[in-house]
Amino acid sequence: MANEMMRRNDWLEDPFFDNLGRRFFDGFFPANATEQNLKTDINETDDAYVAKIDMPGINKDDIKLNYQENVLSISVSKADFNDHQDKDGNTLMSERSYGSMSRSFRLPNVDESNIKAQYTDGVLTINLPKLTETAEANHQIDID
Repeated sequence: MANEMMRRNDWLEDPFFDNLGRRFFDGFFPANATEQNLKTDINETDDAYVAKIDMPGINKDDIKLNYQENVLSISVSKADFNDHQDKDGNTLMSERSYGSMSRSFRLPNVDESNIKAQYTDGVLTINLPKLTETAEANHQIDID
């Protein structure tokens, strides 16, 4: 039974494991490497969305942000490391990743002209203010 579970690609989707299995194996078998590398929190208030994305070791110039058709897109490109080898040219250990990563989030009703982003200490914070509806005083229709 255990061997059969290990061979299945979707064994973490099994109801038996539910949240316990996910907590225990989180990061051991990542479902999507991008999600593992661009860990994101998005909070919603009455007047804005605030996204915080962990991006340690990324240069600000390597981050591209776009908001179009209610979708916030974040892409990052990280160059190769030159310090992966010892003096004899052997790689002793390599856990740091490089390459391109991207994520997208559907966040409706954002005031595009007032989106602000800040990158501090490896955390990208994006403030996406919501559109404010201007209620007109009189919506009443007179009948002739």
